[in-house]
Amino acid sequence: MKYAVLGAAGQLGRDLCPRLSGDVIPLTRDKADLTRPETLLAILGDLRPDVVINCAAYNFVDKAETEPEAAFATNTWGVRNLATVCRDLGCTLAHFSTDYVFGLDETRQTPYAETDAPGPASVYGLSKLTGEYLVRALCPKHFVIRTCGLYGIWGSGGKGTNFVETMLRVAEQGKPLRVVADEVCTPSYTADVAQAAAALVRTDKYGLYHLTNTGLCSRYEFAQAIFALAGVKANLSPTTRREWGAPARRPGYSVLAMGAYEKLGLPPIRSWREALAAYLVERQKK
Repeated sequence: MKYAVLGAAGQLGRDLCPRLSGDVIPLTRDKADLTRPETLLAILGDLRPDVVINCAAYNFVDKAETEPEAAFATNTWGVRNLATVCRDLGCTLAHFSTDYVFGLDETRQTPYAETDAPGPASVYGLSKLTGEYLVRALCPKHFVIRTCGLYGIWGSGGKGTNFVETMLRVAEQGKPLRVVADEVCTPSYTADVAQAAAALVRTDKYGLYHLTNTGLCSRYEFAQAIFALAGVKANLSPTTRREWGAPARRPGYSVLAMGAYEKLGLPPIRSWREALAAYLVERQKK
């Protein structure tokens, strides 16, 4: 099996590539740019992979509110380009999406199933949702994989860091930390999401899937767990989304149920607490 992985230099791509069995070709933006369809056709047409996995995205959630064209250029129209190329080459496309395709329902308190109607509350979420629809419409052999709250050893793309590292860095500087307590999701370690995705794409069970660690917490509770497991004292206090005042509206609840994945009988994914503990050990080896 030959795989081509777009966004291979990001935190998810770096964890995914070594977990794929077969011939794996990592592709960075300079070789395969979603916003330049000619690069996609040239390199994928030359490589002829069996499976293309897209980990690339515009993921600046707040900036997307003021530069929607950039978000849609990559997350929607770029994904359309990729889906068209994969369709024409007859290869499978696995595309990663986000829990931010949900968020409009402020009363939600139960995990979202793959069959639940999405409703994004931000430009970023809308750009990702329309990208999902284009993959599902244009490429018959597809996996659309929604995940949530990613953090990994390699940091998040252009951001160069992740939530865990930001919390630890600020705490070690002795600065006060205010973290949102009314935003509930499932923080997910990229190593675990990558392992589950690698198992999924080896099947021919195409469709829409949710892949995260298990359990749920608020971002404030996640920060508390980070400091407790790392043995770090922090000046931490809770705040609300309204008080924080981020430009983009985040979901108050975006826990994802994994019914479609679980029905396949693939290996279960561990809890977010177990994953966080493993991450804190692994980061010491980097």
